[in-house]
Amino acid sequence: MTEEAIHKSRTERTCAILRDAIIRSEYRPGQKLRIDSLGKTLDASIGAVREALSRLTAEGLVIAEPQKGFVVAPISRRDLIDLTEVRIDVECRCLTETIANGTLDWEADLLSVQHKLRALGAKYEPAGTEVARQWHLVHAAFHDQLTNACGNLWWLKIRQQLYVQSERYRRLSGPLDRVGRDIAAEHDAIADAALARDAEAASAAMREHLSRTTRIILESAIPFTDAI
Repeated sequence: MTEEAIHKSRTERTCAILRDAIIRSEYRPGQKLRIDSLGKTLDASIGAVREALSRLTAEGLVIAEPQKGFVVAPISRRDLIDLTEVRIDVECRCLTETIANGTLDWEADLLSVQHKLRALGAKYEPAGTEVARQWHLVHAAFHDQLTNACGNLWWLKIRQQLYVQSERYRRLSGPLDRVGRDIAAEHDAIADAALARDAEAASAAMREHLSRTTRIILESAIPFTDAI
């Protein structure tokens, strides 16, 4: 492996670790990210950390402040509302195209990940537990599978960026099932409609699923920067 390839690999690793830490709220909104400290914590070079932070800035998870350095992007109610509006449009567009393009193998894979998600249950598990970690991974795979047969790679890239941003808000708000919500039933409604090739019903279920999450988050106690 060339020196350039090694550097790229280390930068991608550093970026992935930081992205996941921000999504999991290990670094809170508005928190300053010191390059030297991160380098020691992540066992990464200053160059790899700086490049990773630049990538996360482009993704909207980090902000580069002139003369101050990098900070975790703040969160606001207005941003969440706007984010959800755009995400619903993009998610439903990718979902509709996937339903039209999905093969029998796609159906089988969706059934498989739907079963895994259902098997993990919808009850709240404390953050940091293995069950919680597995649930988040399978949840992401579930939403990926619902949209991955979209033929437009740009829509998929945008969809992934919006998912990451939405996930940060969702993780900050804590468990959403403490409000009497049946998340498993919501997921099943989307998947079952998709498998029935009913794009209209699947999109409606997806729209309600994402909107309901946002309504719950807006009523939560997470540290929004704007007033009610």
